[in-house]
Amino acid sequence: MDTAERMKRWRLILGAESEGQFQTMEGYGGARLSEEQLMMDQALAAIYNSAAYGGFQAQGGAGQGGGKGPSNPQITRWLGDVRTLFDRELVKIVQGDAMERCGLKQLLFEPEILENLEPDMSLASTLLLLKDQIPKRSKDSVRAFIEKIVEEINRLLEQDVRRAVASAGNRRRHSPIPSASAMDFQRTIQRGLRNYRPEVKKIIPEHFYFFDRTSRTAANRHTVILDVDQSGSMGESVIYSSVMSCILASMAALETRIVAFDTNVVDLTEKCSDPVDLLFGFQLGGGTDIDRSVAYCEKFIENPSKTLFFLISDLEEGGNRASLLRRLASLRESGVSVICLLAIADKGKPYYDAQMAGRIASLGIPCFACAPEKLPALLERALKGQDLTIFEKEASGSS
Repeated sequence: MDTAERMKRWRLILGAESEGQFQTMEGYGGARLSEEQLMMDQALAAIYNSAAYGGFQAQGGAGQGGGKGPSNPQITRWLGDVRTLFDRELVKIVQGDAMERCGLKQLLFEPEILENLEPDMSLASTLLLLKDQIPKRSKDSVRAFIEKIVEEINRLLEQDVRRAVASAGNRRRHSPIPSASAMDFQRTIQRGLRNYRPEVKKIIPEHFYFFDRTSRTAANRHTVILDVDQSGSMGESVIYSSVMSCILASMAALETRIVAFDTNVVDLTEKCSDPVDLLFGFQLGGGTDIDRSVAYCEKFIENPSKTLFFLISDLEEGGNRASLLRRLASLRESGVSVICLLAIADKGKPYYDAQMAGRIASLGIPCFACAPEKLPALLERALKGQDLTIFEKEASGSS
């Protein structure tokens, strides 16, 4: 990168207030911003600059009273410019800063604003947190915005989750019971190669091999329970958990249950047919009684050795901590695969009760944050009963 380009970038970073200082620098004449860069500068100035240099505060800004902030049409045009000028990840950062710095959260419920926002986990979490305040005229727009997020996560996870469950359920066991859907074509072909008939260009197998599908019967199905903390800090985890639950619930090989808790416990399993409906069933915010929720989930464990119990929480327990630890230890000792996820998040280290996490880990229960793209691999290893120690170290190292 040459000096002129470097100066342009610094000018964009520092904003219009630095223009005077740049003009005194030798060689700045050849480093003036292009027309497109000037548009970028103006878009960034709207939220990062002071009133004197084109910031939204120039129109009074949020928090200055009297509803003198920027109008909806101004915000809509600005959002359109930002999405045109910057790449997607940067758009999300700028949108988030606009909400915080300029007090634009009250505009989130405006349909024309929502239609121009780039789908973003943080904004989706905010909308879910404020869902009881959504005016009737904006409900459809809010739902459409949440649907965009859900569709993105579904594209990220669904195929890998299905492959993980199929791989875990297929133990490479073979059955004498013939079934076209259960045929092991690879092994049948490999064992039949010696019977290749060149005159007809075909393999004539002496024996056909079939996978054992007994794991699909009700008695042998795995049960997956997601016990999800709906306190305010868990917004992103709630969204990923909801989509994951709906994918799992659609698979005949699994029995899936999702439970939400604060100081109360709500069973949301019946909403698993639609991830958006499921999300709106959560009530973000409030206290936390993890012990109570685990006690509720215990009654759905019929076959401990085939049960996966995911506790998804920041572990800020407001209930009986000693009782919670006893319950978790008892579940593990009974044969249940217990996994504590401190967060399911794209970036950043989760906020959680480190002391409680340490005590749970001391029980031999994996306790870590997990990036969403690693969920399928985690699920597969857990279904196969594999040791998660290495996975936990990898996940903790990347979080």
